[in-house]
Amino acid sequence: MFDTLNSLIKLIRERKEKPIEGSYTNKLLKDKSLIKSKVLEEINELIEAVEKDTNKLHESADVLYHLIVYLESNDIKIEDVMDELKKRRK
Repeated sequence: MFDTLNSLIKLIRERKEKPIEGSYTNKLLKDKSLIKSKVLEEINELIEAVEKDTNKLHESADVLYHLIVYLESNDIKIEDVMDELKKRRK
């Protein structure tokens, strides 16, 4: 189940290390203002989708993708976030 998530994280990191011309991910990684606005936009779209009971999975995927790009663009590793969540369970 988490293979897709791991592949996505790997792809985002690869784009960060070796940018590809025309890549949407690279565009987001380069422009901190754009990725910030996209995260906010996608979260709002998810909230609206939940409230209207439409496109919830599509919007959830958009939020997750953009959030991971945002984290990576700010040198926040998802592994560190997971460690923080693990600490909170204790």
